[in-house]
Amino acid sequence: MRVRNFAAALLVALVLISCGGAKQADVIKVGWFGALTGDQAVWGNNEYNTVKMLFEEINAAGGVKVGDKTYTLEAVGYDNKGDAQEAVNVVRRLTSQDKVVAILGPNASGNAIPIAPILEGAKVPDIATVATNPKVTVLDGKVKPYNFRVCFIDPYQGAVAAGFAYDVLKARKAAILYDVSDDYSQGLRQFFVENFKKYGGEIVADESFKSGDVDFRPQLSKIKAQNPDIIFMPYFFKEVALSANQARELGMTQVLMGGDGWPSDQLISMGAAAVEGSYFVNHLDYDDPDVADYKARYFKKYGIQTELNGYLVHDAVLMLVDALKRAGEPTGEAIAKALETTNIKGITGTIKISAQTHNPEGKDAAIIKIVGGKYVFQQKYAAK
Repeated sequence: MRVRNFAAALLVALVLISCGGAKQADVIKVGWFGALTGDQAVWGNNEYNTVKMLFEEINAAGGVKVGDKTYTLEAVGYDNKGDAQEAVNVVRRLTSQDKVVAILGPNASGNAIPIAPILEGAKVPDIATVATNPKVTVLDGKVKPYNFRVCFIDPYQGAVAAGFAYDVLKARKAAILYDVSDDYSQGLRQFFVENFKKYGGEIVADESFKSGDVDFRPQLSKIKAQNPDIIFMPYFFKEVALSANQARELGMTQVLMGGDGWPSDQLISMGAAAVEGSYFVNHLDYDDPDVADYKARYFKKYGIQTELNGYLVHDAVLMLVDALKRAGEPTGEAIAKALETTNIKGITGTIKISAQTHNPEGKDAAIIKIVGGKYVFQQKYAAK
């Protein structure tokens, strides 16, 4: 009797183990990483929440068919605290321990650039969201085989900002204040300067600070003395709000301009009147009908408005799912190969990936103005 019961129990256990193994084989693990703590946590949490929401929706709709098999998606996310070394550590963990087949994020160029060797060693592709520095996907003229992105890049963004300042705002003298310790800020500054000069404009002041600084008055005083038409601030919302407030305290009335590091509800609350009337280059118009459905779903699920990062990671998920369907098998190498021929319509525009750069070609830029404490779309602007 005991032998019979033991045999029956063993059979049940083997069946359960077998079912468990089969279930696990039907899951595709996808990594995500970004800042869940620190100054950029508002963006990181927004990204990760969007990924989890979309994966839930995809799984509820039946999953993703890859080859002859249908899979559900599982998000494995980590906080890299906005730190470059921690980004490397996290990607190493995702690829070696968690065995993900692809990674989404990060938003910051400084965190996306150093992970390339880890991705190549593990043969796992990454789709960066708002990391716009050219070095994220291309280094010394050579494309990084496992680094991709869903956003336009700084040379284009800088050219758009410079062109709009010169053509539309009629600025002829520009001043720069930038973060010398940040890859994103350095790159955007460089391309604004190059293009503004090309248009015929003059850079009358070029001042820098380092991440963590909170007093910008010495640099702003030097800028004030040069009386520029505009001040270009290619850095993130916290420092933008602080420096804008200090500029107004010094009596500076110039129009402020920036890039896609600006948009956040925190910029409006922290900057208040100091950023009123400012302009920045963005990846989309927040009131575009194409984004309305995602905005509504996100608000319904989380009770807060989505940030810029949510729109970009939404389209990064679309890129990944499209690549999975065309890859034939859920392996990093197959997914990377499929990503090189991406040509889809996302909520931020058409995403056609160049195999030579791993960047989307021909994405429109939107000019946004802060009016009455709100982000108001002005126009689409294409760099010449």
